[in-house]
Amino acid sequence: MDHSLLLSAGYEPVKVIPWKKAITLVVLGKVEVLEEYDKEVHSPTVTYRLPSVIKLNRFFKPIPRKVKFSRHNLFSRDNYTCQYCHKTFPAHQLTYDHVVPRSKGGNTTWTNVVTSCQRCNLRKGNKPLHALNVELLNKPVEPRWVPEFMTIMDIDHTPNSWANYLFFGRR
Repeated sequence: MDHSLLLSAGYEPVKVIPWKKAITLVVLGKVEVLEEYDKEVHSPTVTYRLPSVIKLNRFFKPIPRKVKFSRHNLFSRDNYTCQYCHKTFPAHQLTYDHVVPRSKGGNTTWTNVVTSCQRCNLRKGNKPLHALNVELLNKPVEPRWVPEFMTIMDIDHTPNSWANYLFFGRR
């Protein structure tokens, strides 16, 4: 209960911020409080209920950010599905594979790395795709979404007051 969900002026989730930052935005008049927690904080002259969900008063153009290349983000991009055999696996049974092997000049980039199960990764080795007669489930591309926001949003632990403002349902 020490974080607030910040929404854009169009009610889209922007990020999760500490409640102190949320109170500052409220005092400055930059946000509207949509939901509050039951807990209060006090200054010598004012009492505030902790904001749970706040909405920016003004529209802004978000700054496009590059998605950090990581195993978690790669598995999320590929929906935890091996791009060779097309089967879904838990993260601990997955690895990643270079489409163009590093030994053949391939780089570790979004457009050259795919999610692979351990079996398919061993089978492929450092061979090119055409040598195996294998077709990828999806062409590897750099994602445009921001997966770290989804990581912060631990669905099982988000406050109930956030549910109506998130674009995914609770489990």
